Amino acid sequence: MVRHSIVAATLLVAALCAQAQQSLPTYDGMPLADRVAHITNEPGVMRAHWGVSVTKMDGTPVFGLNDAQLFQPASNAKLFTTATAMALLPVDEHLKTQVIGVGTYNGSTFTGDLVLKGAGDANFSGRPVPFVRVPAGATAPHRDELRYINELADKVKAAGIMQVNGNVVGDDSLFPNDPYPADWSIDDAPWYYGAPINALMIADNAFNLKVYPGTVAGSAPTVIMDPALPFYTVDMQAKTTAKGGESALDIQRDMGSRVIRVYGMIAVGQPPYSQDMSIADPAEYAAAALKAALEARGININGTAVAKHAPFYETSFTRHSMEPLTSLSLINIDPVVLGCTTCGPNWENRTLAEHVGPRWGDDITITNKTSENQHAEVFLRQLGLNITGFGTSMQGERVIRTFLTTRVRIDPDDFIFFDGSGLSGHDLVTPRAATKLLAYAATQPWGAFWKDSFPVGGEDGTLRARFPAAPLKDHVFAKTGTLSESRGLSGYVDCASGQTLIFSIFVNAHTPRTSDDQKAMDRIVAAIAATN
Repeated sequence: MVRHSIVAATLLVAALCAQAQQSLPTYDGMPLADRVAHITNEPGVMRAHWGVSVTKMDGTPVFGLNDAQLFQPASNAKLFTTATAMALLPVDEHLKTQVIGVGTYNGSTFTGDLVLKGAGDANFSGRPVPFVRVPAGATAPHRDELRYINELADKVKAAGIMQVNGNVVGDDSLFPNDPYPADWSIDDAPWYYGAPINALMIADNAFNLKVYPGTVAGSAPTVIMDPALPFYTVDMQAKTTAKGGESALDIQRDMGSRVIRVYGMIAVGQPPYSQDMSIADPAEYAAAALKAALEARGININGTAVAKHAPFYETSFTRHSMEPLTSLSLINIDPVVLGCTTCGPNWENRTLAEHVGPRWGDDITITNKTSENQHAEVFLRQLGLNITGFGTSMQGERVIRTFLTTRVRIDPDDFIFFDGSGLSGHDLVTPRAATKLLAYAATQPWGAFWKDSFPVGGEDGTLRARFPAAPLKDHVFAKTGTLSESRGLSGYVDCASGQTLIFSIFVNAHTPRTSDDQKAMDRIVAAIAATN
């Protein structure tokens, strides 16, 4: 009875909230400044800190509210990363992930290491590329995250290798071993959005874990992982409760551990509890996946799956990331020569299999449409590698800062970034810096493609469920951002007058566990469009 009363009360509150949302005032007839003032002073959002910048396409200011103050940008930081990548990297380039046999060859027998060499391809996964729109309410089709691993294994077998006397090595040494950007929360590390960054990404460096209830009360739940690779083990401490009983599961994994503890309870007949989790060492995981695929094809492997990382030495991120660069030109990256430690004097490097990844430009679209943290972080390291020769987040930030201050002409005090994705709680940026970047991009040859990479209101990406109706549906092109009690939305909007304006809206320190700030943000966008 108490449970049904709680459900009824919850439904009543939801209905009242929906009714209140439908009757929210639009402040028709008021100037934009008055509309924004009224919206941001409504009871649900008045305690938050708001910043708004609106300009014409040429950068001429239209409206500002705290637009020179610093805010946590959340995933709006990806705008600065991807714009720099569009401007400086060869976006038509394709990266190649290779299996290299480093050793000696005797017919079908190979003695040495099979090296899976990462090139920094963030789409070494089951993701469809180019970007495929998933409508609001629809479920994306299942992805075979190991499809390229299996294709590489087929090619190794086709090369005639049937016996490997050595290890399978996942080599991510293209980037120094700098897996977690500055100030990423340790609480985020077990989950997909906080997965480590490296040059040999696989399946977005994440896997899905589902917990299914047992068939009878008291039995142990079962776990299915996707990909179904025996890399992690499960310590099952949860119990199945009777049908209609309580369901409250949780998952724990210590840093560096390959044991996942599942505890709590799940009722008979309940749908599975699903969680996307990070892969702690993606290079080792990729090596294990390749080893399993080779063995499934009848290739005997006498060694084990191991990872190869490059050392990381940088210190004092804040000081050195602000050091300007004298050049933003691309440099030639020398190929890494692989050595052989398990074979005789006649060893050789032989490429046995190769996967050609998608264009970098296609990954910029994926990064912005779906707000993929790890993809943005790989772009940050690629900027460092291709401009300075060092694929670290600090060197990438030097590239971004130099680009933003010397080419875009953004005030150097208007931003500071510790990562490329916005997951860092120390990232800060002003609304006017975002609109200045958007105005600059509109004048560049790459600007139209970059704009097309943004989510479209009511259509795709992270805006597919927002702005679902006219006049804003299909007329808002903007990057979203959400991090704890911070939110951002920056981009372009087609207005009632027919002109397109640039906007950036940040809100920090909003009331936890509510979406009132997002609703207010969307109403501000509507006000911008209606009054211009």
